[in-house]
Amino acid sequence: MLRRSLLTLLLLTATAGHAAERIVTVFAAASLTNVLEDIGKAYTGATQVPVRFSFAASSALARQIESGSPADVFVSADQEWMDYLASRNLIKPATRSNIVSNSLVLVAPADSKVSLRIAPGFGLVAALGRNGRLATGDPASVPVGKYASAALTRLGVWNEVKDRIIPADNVRTALNFVALGEAPLGIVYATDARGNSKVRVVDTFPASTHEPISYPAAATTSAGADAQSFVKFLGSDAARAIFDNAGFGKP
Repeated sequence: MLRRSLLTLLLLTATAGHAAERIVTVFAAASLTNVLEDIGKAYTGATQVPVRFSFAASSALARQIESGSPADVFVSADQEWMDYLASRNLIKPATRSNIVSNSLVLVAPADSKVSLRIAPGFGLVAALGRNGRLATGDPASVPVGKYASAALTRLGVWNEVKDRIIPADNVRTALNFVALGEAPLGIVYATDARGNSKVRVVDTFPASTHEPISYPAAATTSAGADAQSFVKFLGSDAARAIFDNAGFGKP
């Protein structure tokens, strides 16, 4: 009887340990927070493999992976930070694929009366007012900030506003500055604006003003088969339907 109890205990322990080993840890851009949580649930429902997420700016996550943080999958909001890890042999190149795209928008608090049409030399500074600042990601590192600075440069207004930027650590933080009324305007992704009733889209930046907003995903070099399976699932019809519902474009 004692031997049977010990055997059962050992089997349960082994099973629990095996399940723990199969958890897929995904480091992903903050703009993917809600949609990837839904996709993670769908993946777990189909495979019984749990998925856990860490969401932040792509720049911060890439550096964490470089420093040895235990990530199985990386999903970036731009190609540059995926290239950064690829150049350091920290991802499996064969697993890399573009999964979705996005648009860049100018947002204001929902009750704001600001009206602007984005075009070369448009009146962004005047719309900010005397002391207003523009919220977006840190242009030095955060993808949305880099897209924003590129777009404003191409439109000829960057030099007028570069000293009035609130350099947020990720796109969700930038969105919150606007939602809380702490900034009269912000530049974020269309999908983030769509999911927040406290902001409204003033206008959308023409795609020609910045590099395509493309999200690549890849398994890290230390990841196992489940990580590669999850990356493939991101390109499945089931995941595509969830991405479509959240407003993300096709890659």
